[in-house]
Amino acid sequence: MTTLKPFLALTAALVLATPLAAQDPDLAKIKDEALNRSQVSATFNQIANVIGPRLTGSPAYKRAADWSATELKKNGMSAVHLESWPFGRGWALDKLTLEMIEPWYFPLTGFPEAWTPSTKGELVGTPIYLGDDADSNAVRARGTTLRGAIVLATAPQTQFITADRPEPSLTDSAVRIGAPAFLNARTAAPSGVLTRILREAGAGVLLRPTQGQHGTSFVLGNRATPLDATPSIVLLAEHYNLLVNIAKTGTPVKLRVRVDSRSLTADTNGYNVIAEIPGSDLKDEVVLLGAHLDSWHSATGATDNADAAASLIEAMRVLKAIGVQPRRTIRMALWGGEEEGLLGSRAYAAAHYAGPEHAADRAKVALYLNSDPGTGPIYGWYMEENAPMKTIFDGWLDPLKDLGARRNVIAKIGNTDHLSFTALGIPAFNSLQDYRDYDTRDHHTNMDFTDRVKLDDLKQNAVVLAWFALRAASR
Repeated sequence: MTTLKPFLALTAALVLATPLAAQDPDLAKIKDEALNRSQVSATFNQIANVIGPRLTGSPAYKRAADWSATELKKNGMSAVHLESWPFGRGWALDKLTLEMIEPWYFPLTGFPEAWTPSTKGELVGTPIYLGDDADSNAVRARGTTLRGAIVLATAPQTQFITADRPEPSLTDSAVRIGAPAFLNARTAAPSGVLTRILREAGAGVLLRPTQGQHGTSFVLGNRATPLDATPSIVLLAEHYNLLVNIAKTGTPVKLRVRVDSRSLTADTNGYNVIAEIPGSDLKDEVVLLGAHLDSWHSATGATDNADAAASLIEAMRVLKAIGVQPRRTIRMALWGGEEEGLLGSRAYAAAHYAGPEHAADRAKVALYLNSDPGTGPIYGWYMEENAPMKTIFDGWLDPLKDLGARRNVIAKIGNTDHLSFTALGIPAFNSLQDYRDYDTRDHHTNMDFTDRVKLDDLKQNAVVLAWFALRAASR
């Protein structure tokens, strides 16, 4: 941090002197280019709709990375390249059949968890309900009846995520920063124990409900899922509860279920996309910006995180288009593997900045700016309890109030890529955006489509990212 003192002192003095908007005509150029000649809509549409879900390790993710690199080159970026890192096997879903065929026909809605294996062909039969079993011993006592069976794993879903996290930019009170906790329905045994019992028994497929309501399903997955695990499908809560409620009357229920999935092993790398605008007299110093490009698979990952990826590509295009010559190099990264544990950003940070051998490189990173949780305008930044940087950021944010910026908050936020850099002592901050419908409807769900995103917000995001990058790179 000692290398940042002159930078912080100079910037603080400039912030306190006169409004930045009056000092620097570059902001007017950024706004003009980003708002009047925007290309962000086409970029967003390509990533989210044309390429679609971008599960790390899938061909779609690699297409998104390759396309982004090509677009950055077209926009005049320097040193554009993909950096690979070990990930492991990928996964793809080829087909899903999920139907109730007795006592009446009804197509059910659900999504296999990522990395779930295929079923052994099409399974047709009466499901076995485990939700009222007392414990793991009661499940084991079912013995061979579980082999090849369709299993309803839990009690009905009665608790739902009904409220988004509070908006930190609107209050001085302490608020819950993170997403709501999972509200898993009751099972006869802890999840890991239950799946092990079913795997050992040779169960055909496991069905369970989601904690979303009104047709919203939260669907993730685990890349460490064994190849011989019981296939797992997450159903809409309303559909899962329907099956249980019919079965409890004694009326026979019959389902038809099939999952065809593939493990992908031809390329076991993950990929980050890197590009930059070279600096001038301080070109060895770096302002780093990032957003993750990967998503889950039950929707197109529009709010998590195609909107941020598109806005970051656009911010770099805008800076290049207006011909800025920053003192420090502005470098951007699109990360892979964020959803599986910040894997891409951690791999990059480890390769370039970790350990005593990279002390000099680490000291040259002025700061890292990350864009991930939330939708809508960028209201400000989570300041990671860094009061000196908050003073600086407050000055940079002020001339953006006309575009909906509000305030920077001193609080920290977890579970996103800036943590890969804070862990190394690099000043790293995440954008603060809107959470309306984000936790209840969009985040990690089957509803995360482009309809949830407004074009004007993408334009605003690009302005904020470009402006903050330029301020950090120029002072």
